[in-house]
Amino acid sequence: MAHSAGPSPAQLDLARRIDAVLPQTQCTRCGYPDCASYALAVARSEAAINQCPPGGAEGIARLASVTQRPARPLDPIFGAEAPRTVAVIDEAWCIGCTLCIKACPTDAIVGSNKQMHTVIEPACTGCDLCLPVCPVDCIQMVSVSADQTGWAAWSAAQADSARQRYTLRQHRLKEEAQAHQGQLLAKAEAHLTDLESHTKVPQGVGKAAELERKRSVIEAAIASAAAKAKARQAGKA
Repeated sequence: MAHSAGPSPAQLDLARRIDAVLPQTQCTRCGYPDCASYALAVARSEAAINQCPPGGAEGIARLASVTQRPARPLDPIFGAEAPRTVAVIDEAWCIGCTLCIKACPTDAIVGSNKQMHTVIEPACTGCDLCLPVCPVDCIQMVSVSADQTGWAAWSAAQADSARQRYTLRQHRLKEEAQAHQGQLLAKAEAHLTDLESHTKVPQGVGKAAELERKRSVIEAAIASAAAKAKARQAGKA
């Protein structure tokens, strides 16, 4: 059942403890965008504790201990417990599209546009998120844990590293988005100061009316951007 109100302090504390025992693969198989979101959903009783295939049976036991809920078998709707895998890119087929780089939650894939990409194996969580975005199917998942599955194939140190890499990536993406917004805002302000030279008047439309229309649109966009920036600053306070 969904909750309209924000999480309570107790729920936030429980979510933190739940997140601490998740494998941090950020694979989204649980049905949530990342491990922290799943942890919060479990804390708010919006998700069951048996939705994490990478954690497997041991992961469910850990979540049962933290939440004091009965352990149940892994729900097959979300996948099956399996050996740990890492992504391997066939360099001969890679076209350098960067789509896998954008999809990787831990920045485990490096490369640049139209240049061959490669995977940093220790940073790969085996999330599989790079597979569906590759247009030439040059990525395959290779088992690296023999017959070991779940937490037998993963460690707390690897989970901590994956969490840190994911957090750093999210921070970087947020900064890049804010920088992009800043560039757009500066461009809009520049247009506003010299609106006449940036305005092409359609045939049959008065110049004064078109200038006023365009001024209104740009001023509204600037005001919206300023409001969003103020809200972000308030959220940091």
